[in-house]
Amino acid sequence: MGRTRLVLAVDGGNSKTDVVVVSEHGDVLATARSGGFTPQRDGVGAALDVVTAALATLPAGVPRAGFDHVSACLAGADLPVEEEALAREFAARGVGADVVVLNDTFALLRAGASAPWGVAVVCGAGINAVGVSPAGEVARFPALGRISGDWGGGQGLAEEALWHAIRAEDGRGAPTALTGVVTAHFGTATVEELVLGLHFGRVDGDRLHELTPGVLAAAGDGDAVARALVERQAEEVTVLAEVCLRRLGLLETPAEVVLGGGLLTARDPLMTALLDTGFALRAPRAKLVVAELPPVMGAALLGLERLGAADPATARLRAHYGPPR
Repeated sequence: MGRTRLVLAVDGGNSKTDVVVVSEHGDVLATARSGGFTPQRDGVGAALDVVTAALATLPAGVPRAGFDHVSACLAGADLPVEEEALAREFAARGVGADVVVLNDTFALLRAGASAPWGVAVVCGAGINAVGVSPAGEVARFPALGRISGDWGGGQGLAEEALWHAIRAEDGRGAPTALTGVVTAHFGTATVEELVLGLHFGRVDGDRLHELTPGVLAAAGDGDAVARALVERQAEEVTVLAEVCLRRLGLLETPAEVVLGGGLLTARDPLMTALLDTGFALRAPRAKLVVAELPPVMGAALLGLERLGAADPATARLRAHYGPPR
């Protein structure tokens, strides 16, 4: 009887990186977590150091290198050339000889969908989407921010809220409850005080995404400016999914659309209602699925499928994480 093959699954996100070691039979042998995976800011080498740090915390007896397959779904792997560079770094470090690196939206899709195909839209710190057809065709976007046509996500939505808040405070814009949302969250007397703190580096700009729950709450309470932002965000989510479905010829086919990231998994009532309405009009055959199982499980499933694992193995892996609520 041969040696049991092992998969290293990695889900690298902007705020955290999860790793899971899985046997070819679907048994989860170990898990670990480290900091955010940000190659676009820190470079490929520093980003892989985050994965190395997670591997270093695995229990004794669990391999930390030489895996039979590495299935890594990573934030910042937005273009094929970036996926290739990251895969080369994994291989160069001896993590595994057979490495597949994909954008993290692929992990979300595989974790949330009942089949290996469908559409996934992530709206966390940023926003992105991917679609996979039953034949394996892929629809995706550059996802490089505003320069590639993206709008929203937690950071983008918060930046828009701050824009409206400062204009309301100084008289250039319409009054909005967002001024209070900003000052209350950051403990400043005025919105301008926060703006100056950001400008001089006293406040970390990456913290702006913390405003998103307040923006959602203000929109739900009827603030017109906040509601317009949430409506636009819902429109962006809808159009990303619609375009993926159209590119793949799936608009007229019952297909799952997996929704992930903090803005969508929060199940905000207004956002949920807007999405339901938008999809009913633009992609009525789509079935919305809010992701509940962790994306790293999706990376692990992709890894098992790469090894040709049988259905009982994938079922065992899913059972480890429990059924969706």
